[in-house]
Amino acid sequence: MNTESGIGANGGRFPKITDRDLEDLQKRIGVRIENMPEPWCCEATRDNIRHYAHGIGDDNPLWCDPDYASTTQYGGLIALPSFLFSTSRIMSGYVGGLRGIHAMWAGSNWSWHKTIYRNDEISCEAWLSELIPHETRFSGRAIQQVYHIEFYNQHGDNIAGGDSWCFRTERDKAREDGTKYAAKVKQQLTYSDEELVDIYRHYANEEIRGAEARYYEDTSVGEKLPTMLKGPMTVTGFICYAQGWGGLYIRANKLAWKQIRAHPGLGITNRFNIPDCPERVHWENEFALEVGAPGAYDYGPERVSWLTHHITNWMGDDGMLVGHKTRIRRHNPVGDVLYIDGEITNKFIDEQGRHCVEITQSAHQQDDELSIQGTGIVALPSRK
Repeated sequence: MNTESGIGANGGRFPKITDRDLEDLQKRIGVRIENMPEPWCCEATRDNIRHYAHGIGDDNPLWCDPDYASTTQYGGLIALPSFLFSTSRIMSGYVGGLRGIHAMWAGSNWSWHKTIYRNDEISCEAWLSELIPHETRFSGRAIQQVYHIEFYNQHGDNIAGGDSWCFRTERDKAREDGTKYAAKVKQQLTYSDEELVDIYRHYANEEIRGAEARYYEDTSVGEKLPTMLKGPMTVTGFICYAQGWGGLYIRANKLAWKQIRAHPGLGITNRFNIPDCPERVHWENEFALEVGAPGAYDYGPERVSWLTHHITNWMGDDGMLVGHKTRIRRHNPVGDVLYIDGEITNKFIDEQGRHCVEITQSAHQQDDELSIQGTGIVALPSRK
């Protein structure tokens, strides 16, 4: 076996996970990452905030309309919590080591400490925190690679922190032996005009709480949030998200060449024999199938942002999302519709004296398959 590339004697187009590569990666645990990849957004400008919000289909005026935002307690635009994905490629799934091994972004655990104001300058610290082996239905052997990231503004304030993880999977194994999406690949979704009318009804009825305060005392355990819809999924929608978020490896011309020259494992040849980035699983159906996915599918941070959007619509301008944890279960390929539901499962006063509610979320596809689970903590204003 070639232990440098991980390509075994049995062939296969893509490298395999080797013990040697894992040993090398273990040495990075706990070591602060120097020379981090340049983020898409270094500042929370008006345009950057709006582009990210619109990329997830969020038109909340608190982050999109300066005139409206000037009338709120913040005195101007603020960023939606998930905007911070655009300020850290590592939080978004940029991983090191295991060259040529696919990375499936699979979840995050966020804590927000301070509001992100317009024109805040964001910097980060990050390190690899864990490597966890798994046996999965998707690809057999997989390695969960967990990073921790801390976020700071220009004043040195710690505005947020979080953990982010990817599953490193062997592409050949996932395509040939994976069972998770075996039936899903065969489906071709087509919607009737009547079905689309029913789907779009959710958009027509979507409610942004806005300036009407939602008080802690007016909520109760068992209370359900309005269902939020996302979809039907299109490649256009995935690209719209990438425009606001920035992607991980999307580069053009000379910059694409420089990236692949520095990181050869990122240059996977397409049908024209041109090296191209692995991120094209999100817009190139053939390549998505080649790595074992059910077709071109949504981004993981995009899906998490949909769940936080569900909560920020509900909580209103005076609420603050202070924590959110997600676990991704299945891809949402082109054509899928996602229904996001939530319920208040706990109420408490935290150690800072904030009046908090816990919201448990789940999002199911049109065929009732579970796509993602989440738990959010919201600090609400109190009448007391």
